[in-house]
Amino acid sequence: MSRPASFRAILALGVAATLLLAGCERPPVTTTQQGYRGTAMQSTVNPRIAAAQQAARPEAPVDIPAPPDAPGPRAKDIYQNVKVLGDLGVADFVRHMNAITQWVSPEEGCAYCHNPANLAEDSKYTKIVARRMLEMTQKVNGGWKAHVAETGVTCYTCHRGKPVPEKVWFKAATPKMNTNTFIGNDFGQNKAVGAVALTSLPYDPYSPYLLGKEEIRVYSPGALPQKDQPRAPIQTAEQSYALMMHMSEGLGVNCTFCHNSQAFSQWIPKRVTAWHGIRMARELNHDYIVPLTSAFPANRLGPAGDVAKVSCATCHQGQNKPLGGLQQAKLYTGLHAAAPADAASAAAAADAKAPATKIAAAGKPGKN
Repeated sequence: MSRPASFRAILALGVAATLLLAGCERPPVTTTQQGYRGTAMQSTVNPRIAAAQQAARPEAPVDIPAPPDAPGPRAKDIYQNVKVLGDLGVADFVRHMNAITQWVSPEEGCAYCHNPANLAEDSKYTKIVARRMLEMTQKVNGGWKAHVAETGVTCYTCHRGKPVPEKVWFKAATPKMNTNTFIGNDFGQNKAVGAVALTSLPYDPYSPYLLGKEEIRVYSPGALPQKDQPRAPIQTAEQSYALMMHMSEGLGVNCTFCHNSQAFSQWIPKRVTAWHGIRMARELNHDYIVPLTSAFPANRLGPAGDVAKVSCATCHQGQNKPLGGLQQAKLYTGLHAAAPADAASAAAAADAKAPATKIAAAGKPGKN
């Protein structure tokens, strides 16, 4: 016996509605207004996704407060070949070493970086790299407060109990050109990779901005381009959008987290923080990580022969504040060495040119 046509019609409508809503998020979701009313500056968070992220986050090692820095011998006076943390007291130095082991190589232990028969020697490449990474961490905490503020970073921020951080990047291998087709240079597009949320944008959003010195500019802040404003080609805009997709995915946020959606060129505080973050990642890659390429064995290099580098996702890993804002670095003074005088003056000069000077203009939407 066949069902009535009306029943089949209702069933078809139900199936159609189900398919239509399949891509929607079921309530409740949390929406926070973080800008001017009417500017659509809202941050939307799905509490179920946030809870899953929190549950997936590895448990941070138990942090032991620093012992009082009583007068006594320094680590460099007792141990051999201590080049970065040598000014710490002996007890505090051992505490730092134990913490680093738990942060980076809890399964491998001290032997991941050291020769157990002679802890002082530099026979393992991992020790050479770790020493430079300690200096890099000091630079972040001492020279990039415009991005990390007082929260700072530790080895655990990126490593989270793994010798190699989960979120690193290599240069994309250049595909071989097929001379038998009319298709020419793909300009690094149409590969549908996760770095750009499976879009057709350039699949390497990192190299131009987090290693090179490309400036992000998509459109003119005015109604029409001014004579003194260089016009950016569409390809540059696509590269910029690719980086924005990476940042959105890496921080688990939408565009309005950093931008006024009615005036994207406006400098609001979170956009300024992101501006410093891009330049911080660029400096870390260029000054600290890439120079270590020759120290790594071939199996640790990428398809183009380059070393693994950092991006926004390396620290954030899907959260707008790494580790949910865990303030761990303040317990480890050895990771807070002051920046050298020349670096500090260079940072001050860079800050003078930074968009932070334009925050005052953020009080009026649309004003640059």
